[in-house]
Amino acid sequence: MRILAALGVVLVLAACTTPPEPPVDRTPLPTVAAPPYACDHIPLRAVELMTGVRDPIVIGDFDMTFSKGLGVGGCAFYERAGDRKKLLDVDLTPKGGEEMVRAQIAAGDKQLPEIVPGGIGFYTQGGRFEKTQAGAVLVRGKAQLFVGMSRGVEGRDNAADVIALMKLIAPKLITDATAPGEKKG
Repeated sequence: MRILAALGVVLVLAACTTPPEPPVDRTPLPTVAAPPYACDHIPLRAVELMTGVRDPIVIGDFDMTFSKGLGVGGCAFYERAGDRKKLLDVDLTPKGGEEMVRAQIAAGDKQLPEIVPGGIGFYTQGGRFEKTQAGAVLVRGKAQLFVGMSRGVEGRDNAADVIALMKLIAPKLITDATAPGEKKG
């Protein structure tokens, strides 16, 4: 009888336990952009570390000849399984504005470190619905680069990841044509 009771307890405990979560990969993002690239400019390994999703669905491209070299475009990353939720957005637009950046910093967002000469930017962390959200905006002249992570990895420094990705991609996406005061023609 005792053996059956002990066996019952073991079976109940075994049925109630869930397999342990795999440990969070806290590997820092690379400091140098390296292939493979998504949308020709974004290191895929960095995105995988930031989002915790291997081989995400990638949609988008950039046209660096648009608006006399200011560039335009976007690249979005989605989960491959389930609802295919958006994980990360990177957008480049030739409608930047330092005033907006300065207003965001004055309102409490944190200023980005210098990433490109003459650039100014801000970053945020945490969202209304998802605490692993993070985003950054960098403006230089009329060019604006946005990195928005809808869902990062819990346990990673999501703001640091967004800043690190900005450091990897901004020097290629915010080109010399974006420098304030430059003659474009």
